[in-house]
Amino acid sequence: MLLKDIWLDVKAVQERDPAARSALEVLLLYQGVHALIWHRIAHWFWTHNMRFLGRLISRFFTLIEIHPGAVLGRGILIDHGCGIVIGETTVVGDNCTIYQGVTLGGVGTKKGKRHPTIGNNVLIGA
Repeated sequence: MLLKDIWLDVKAVQERDPAARSALEVLLLYQGVHALIWHRIAHWFWTHNMRFLGRLISRFFTLIEIHPGAVLGRGILIDHGCGIVIGETTVVGDNCTIYQGVTLGGVGTKKGKRHPTIGNNVLIGA
């Protein structure tokens, strides 16, 4: 499942970014894909009650902050991702595109659902 989700993210970039020349280039050079790979690994740890490890993984590899508790669909394209923040209770549907400077942040200090839910096939820009 993890590898399939990563492959779908790579294919999403190839389909929606005209600068993407090959799957290998996308996999090795695209910061948004790296952030999604690390998020998917961190999310696995988060959902298997290894939350500290999930948070640790989510912090150090890209300039994109995705909380390991966030649920991201398949085929996500994070384009020019510097400065993107996706909070803990965010849900993002399939085939969404997220551009630089987007914060899917909380709207309060109470516990529970406090971040947005995004449907499928949505484009989000700052």
